[in-house]
Amino acid sequence: MSDHDIDPTSPRMAPKPEVTKIAGRELKPSTLMMGHGYDPVLSEGSLKPPIFLTSTFAFPSAADGKRHFEGITGKRPGGADGLVYSRFNAPNQEILEDRLSVWDGAEDALSFSSGMTAICVLMLAYASQNDVIVHSGPLYAASEGFVAKVLAKFGVTYVDFPAGATREEIDAVLEKAQTQADEQGGKVCMVYLESPGNPTNALVDIEAVRASVDAAQLDCPIAIDNTFLGPLWQRPLDQGADIVVYSLTKYVGGHSDLVAGSIAGAKKWMDPVRMLRNTMGGICDPNTAWMLMRSLETVELRMSRAGDNAAKVCDYLAKHPKVEGLGYLGMIKDARQQDIYDRHCKGAGSTFSLLLKGGEAECFRFLDALKIAKLAVSLGGTETLASHPASMTHLSVAEGRRAELGISDNLVRISIGIEDADDLIADFEQALEAV
Repeated sequence: MSDHDIDPTSPRMAPKPEVTKIAGRELKPSTLMMGHGYDPVLSEGSLKPPIFLTSTFAFPSAADGKRHFEGITGKRPGGADGLVYSRFNAPNQEILEDRLSVWDGAEDALSFSSGMTAICVLMLAYASQNDVIVHSGPLYAASEGFVAKVLAKFGVTYVDFPAGATREEIDAVLEKAQTQADEQGGKVCMVYLESPGNPTNALVDIEAVRASVDAAQLDCPIAIDNTFLGPLWQRPLDQGADIVVYSLTKYVGGHSDLVAGSIAGAKKWMDPVRMLRNTMGGICDPNTAWMLMRSLETVELRMSRAGDNAAKVCDYLAKHPKVEGLGYLGMIKDARQQDIYDRHCKGAGSTFSLLLKGGEAECFRFLDALKIAKLAVSLGGTETLASHPASMTHLSVAEGRRAELGISDNLVRISIGIEDADDLIADFEQALEAV
């Protein structure tokens, strides 16, 4: 590398591309991913961004250094004007964040070392002592536990509502939350959603939440974990969410070989989180950011193939006598859920819940008999995965709470990969014989 590879006065390797249209046609994210935020000229003509393994960056002058730190410390709005220190920003991470913004139509994005790091730093950035968080249910167990157990140590409380709640029900929950906040001497600091919910696939009416928050005149962000459907099958910012959250480990990473997370939204919502990330750390490392840039180039292909496979597999499973039901968005039976799906979703996804006739013992026999599908937690990878949430990912959730959320002992969570669909069906068929 030569001394002109990076311009330290620029926060990114290259400005956002001017060409976003050709012959009046808006370019799709899958096209923009191939070069967005990167200029090969700045890196010896390398077609792909190199991995920048450095902890710090040289300033052109002392005045530049001062200006950058004024942005980092908040003395001047807008953040750093250039590359400073890899806890704050670095080339691979900033290119990745530019590209993540494209997929969700967001103004800004931030990357983190894991999905839970993203969620925890996000909540800490907005929650103060005696505040109230309103959230949907179910949530990923670690997300719910962070609110109920960790933030509770600092006087933060919560009010929750079921994923399919109507506008009227959400209004009532927000009114309860505001009363609770007034009594505690705090405020409603965030509405946090997960849609589809993990592991039931229950959908939240984002538009109804937006209308309720606006009617209540709450000055707080609506954040949503979009891991199950994003970035291809759902764009929550279009339905009124302010912040979209991802475990990039899942579909975006897509190969079960990295752990990372992100949030995206308007800059005004990102800035407080960026400031806290600057202090706490937790930014995605350069190697992982590089791998995610690779994965973003194929995310549409991978998710499309997995979605097609899931439709075929679920068509088979729905007819099997040992299957009690499916939590698959392509086979919704509830009218309210179908309405939300029609308004919010562009596809049914490839992760679903399988309800077997029986309980834990039957699920364990099924899981142990699988030969192609792997018995492992996580989802969204190229390979098919299956797990038992009640005894694995959601074991820390109290039994009564699990029952309330529909996380039963006979529920298996399946994430379909990109293998041959008929081979997967054959695997599920022989595994069901063990039940």
